[in-house]
Amino acid sequence: MLEIVFEIVGEFILQVLGEALVELGLHSLGEPFRRPPNPWLAALGYALFGAILGGLSLLAFPNNLVPEAWRVANLVATPVAVGGVMAGMGAWRARRGQPVLRIDKFAYGFLFALALALVRYFFAA
Repeated sequence: MLEIVFEIVGEFILQVLGEALVELGLHSLGEPFRRPPNPWLAALGYALFGAILGGLSLLAFPNNLVPEAWRVANLVATPVAVGGVMAGMGAWRARRGQPVLRIDKFAYGFLFALALALVRYFFAA
C-alpha cells in the first residue's frame, strides 16, 4: 500500500518538475526576441538554439568533421572564434547604423556556438 502511494507521489513530482522545466525552456527560447531581455533567460535561449542546431546538424553530418586528435581543440577554439566573429559583425552593423542583434555580442555568439559544438562533440560518430 505504501509503495503505491510513493509511486503516485513520485509520478506527480516527476510530471510537475518535467512541465516546469519545459515551461522554463519555452520561455527561454522566446527571451532572445523580447525587448528588454532578461540576460540569463536570453543566454539559456541561445544555448538551447545552439543545442537544437547541433542536433539537427547531426542529421546532415553524422560523422565528425574534425580529426579525432583535434576534437578537444576544436571544442575550445571554435566557440571563441565564432564569438569573435559575431562581435565583429555587431560592431560592423553598429557602424553602418543597422540594428544590432543580441547574438551579435561575443557572449551570446560564444554560448550558441559552444552548445552546438558540445552536442556535436558528444554525439557525432
